[in-house]
Formats: sequence, structure tokens, C-alpha cells
Amino acid sequence: MGTGQLALNFSVAVTRKIAEEVERLKPAMHDAGYRVAWVPAANLHLTIRFLGHVDLALAEGIADRLTAADLPAFDLELGDLGTFKRGRMARVVWVGLRTGSEAISGLAAQVEVECGRAGLEAEARRFHAHLTLARARPRDGAVLPTPPLSPELPAWRAAELVLYRSRLGRSGSAYEPLRRIKLG
Repeated sequence: MGTGQLALNFSVAVTRKIAEEVERLKPAMHDAGYRVAWVPAANLHLTIRFLGHVDLALAEGIADRLTAADLPAFDLELGDLGTFKRGRMARVVWVGLRTGSEAISGLAAQVEVECGRAGLEAEARRFHAHLTLARARPRDGAVLPTPPLSPELPAWRAAELVLYRSRLGRSGSAYEPLRRIKLG
């Protein structure tokens, strides 16, 4: 199947606004010498659980159990910029949540339960809801300049969880939605 993941999409309006804010961030990051690969607008999503290389039947089984669980919809709002670092070297630039962290953590916990029932190893790291905007081009990261002001992004309703298959190509990852699981 390639690699799989379960993720939340953004509304078209929120995706558009994120893309506008990324365009606003690019010059400041470039001028400061931070070389990054920006995530294309078409690939923006909020990953709940990376499944890795799994059999399609296993991923579909997880999606079936999540559909039967009748998971609630909830509102989310993106907030402050942040980075994942190793020492002073930043590897990922992301936007965290301003609101909805309790609801999304509950969804992630339920997804983790179903992944465990399917036989997947538990995630080693604690869930941290974030939207990846860019990755450092040097593999070990780069010194990040002081980020510009955090973007102003509208709230949206998380109403579906998507099972994606991703394939790495020359121009980056391509995401194919395999299943849409309605929330609420």
C-alpha cells in the first residue's frame, strides 16, 4: 500500500488561508538563510497517526473499526508557530493548535486503541497535534531565525478522518485518500 496514515483535512477556506500565510512567511525565512522545503497546499493535513508500511487490508480494518466507533466531530483552530529541534538545529516548522487540543487528543487516543487492536506497535512519542509547514533541507536541520508573527488562521470543523496512502516521488510525497470516516 505504500505508507499509510490517518489525518484530518482542512476546509478549502482554511487551506487557502494557510497557503496565503505560508507565502507571507517565505521571504522572512529565505532572507534569514533558512533553507526549507515547503509543504504544498495540496498536501496540507493534520496527521493523527502514521501507520507506516502496512497491508491495505489491515489499514481498511482499522478504518472499519473507527467508522463503527461513531467518533464525534469537533472544532479546531490553528495557533502559534513552532519547530521540532535537535539542539539548536530546527528540522520542522509547524503550526500548533490554539483550540481543540482536548478533542483532537481524544480522537488520537481512540485511533491508537484501534491501531493496537490491529496489532500495530504503540507510538513511541506522545501525540502532539501540529500542521507541518516546512522541513529543513539539510537532513540534520538548520539554525532557525526568530519566526515572524504567528499566522491568523480561521477555525474549522473537523468532520472527517481520512485514511491516506502516501508514496514518495521525485517531487515529494503524493497523498491518495483511500477512505473517509465521517465524524459526528
